[in-house]
Amino acid sequence: MTLKLLAVSASLIGFALTGAAIPGICDEAAAPIKVAAATQGSAPDFTGISNWFNSKPLSIAGLRGKVVLVDFWTYGCVNCVNTLPHVTELYAKYRDKGLVVVGVHTPEFPFERSASNVQAALKRHGITYPVAQDNDSGTWNAYRNQYWPAQYLIDQNGKIVFQHEGEGRYDEIDRAVARLLNANS
Repeated sequence: MTLKLLAVSASLIGFALTGAAIPGICDEAAAPIKVAAATQGSAPDFTGISNWFNSKPLSIAGLRGKVVLVDFWTYGCVNCVNTLPHVTELYAKYRDKGLVVVGVHTPEFPFERSASNVQAALKRHGITYPVAQDNDSGTWNAYRNQYWPAQYLIDQNGKIVFQHEGEGRYDEIDRAVARLLNANS
């Protein structure tokens, strides 16, 4: 074993033993859940969108009165792909009760900018909810988002009331959606 390989191996073992995240690699898996403060204000609009799939162009103002889950993802991200079955299940469960899911596909790599690749990913994952192609990160930046995947739950008044980065917390997100929908019943 070369000295360089030994040093790399020792570093990786150190990360594993301490539970540290490797910057740029494990950020999305290690990110904690955040509940947005009531003072966070209105959700930003969708901006800089190059394509809309499964929908005509949408706006946050046009979605007032609905509960909206904005899901930032990209098809090349393993963590994002792992969340898709849960997002599509949530959409199927609550779409007839007032939930709108908007996927915001913000590419990390150049090949993820292709509209035909995004369309193929939607088909492959059975995604029928609206998806905005955010190739220039306009919406990503408007939300000040930093992670793939990330979910922002917006109430009927257009306020962000819940935020989560990474995988997991699916039951908590489900309960938050149900609570918002029942509050309007």
